[in-house]
Amino acid sequence: MTALFQSSSLQQSLDWYRLRARVAWLHASDRVQRRAVTGQVPVVVSLTTHGSRIAKVHTCIESIVAGSVRPGRLILWLNHEPDSEQLPIELKRLQRRGLEIRYTPNYGPHTKYFPYVAEYACDGVPLVTADDDVIYAKDWLEGLLAAHQSQPGLIHCYLAREVTMEAGLLTPYRSWKTTETFAPSLRNFALGVAGVIYPPEFVLALREAGDAFMASCPKADDIWLHAVAVRNGFLINPLKSSNQCPLQIPFTQDIALFHTNFLASGNDAQIRATYSGNDLRSLAPQGQLGL
Repeated sequence: MTALFQSSSLQQSLDWYRLRARVAWLHASDRVQRRAVTGQVPVVVSLTTHGSRIAKVHTCIESIVAGSVRPGRLILWLNHEPDSEQLPIELKRLQRRGLEIRYTPNYGPHTKYFPYVAEYACDGVPLVTADDDVIYAKDWLEGLLAAHQSQPGLIHCYLAREVTMEAGLLTPYRSWKTTETFAPSLRNFALGVAGVIYPPEFVLALREAGDAFMASCPKADDIWLHAVAVRNGFLINPLKSSNQCPLQIPFTQDIALFHTNFLASGNDAQIRATYSGNDLRSLAPQGQLGL
């Protein structure tokens, strides 16, 4: 047992040093890199940040830019808040290289995608959403694009939970286990943290759905995105890939929604307020359709 504990502690130490080395490399890239952040691939990557994370979001963005392919557009949405007015120097350097920094009203975590779909839904390109507190692998965007090109009518993600039901009702969110089937289904609940690619037709559906999320799930964008997928018949396809668990940027979890949505079960109230009877009927496994 002692040897096992020591081995585990050693691995954690090695992982920590690898993470810090990766962060240091990305910070150095921000200072010396001159290559444009965008490329010729017809896809948009959209993300948001807020509060203290604005000082660290460049690490996430540099990891996307350092990937094997670069998106046609890379947009960072910021709220009109005092800490957003004075941009960190790292973001200014990225902006000169082609990062689009746009200001928008505060839609909470939905800010990562909603301002884009409200303004650009008719552009006809797939949309990739990213979180601001992680470091993505070099083949992250390439893998999402390959999946979209192979099956363009699906929503593809690297990480998902399987929605479960009992007696025609949704079980608590914390009971939804990480899916291991890797097959398209409405009952796959995509987790945005690892990255998701949405087809242009779904982007249009999001625009039509509007901002009703503000009343039902204002702090849970994954819930709304899944509900809109269910209502419009878009299957979610988890990808079998090493990109399922991106590295967390150190010292960014003090304001994470994980604390309230998952640990404090805040997602359950938002789920009850979002999913309709028709949604439950669409999600119910065979034999549970008598709702």
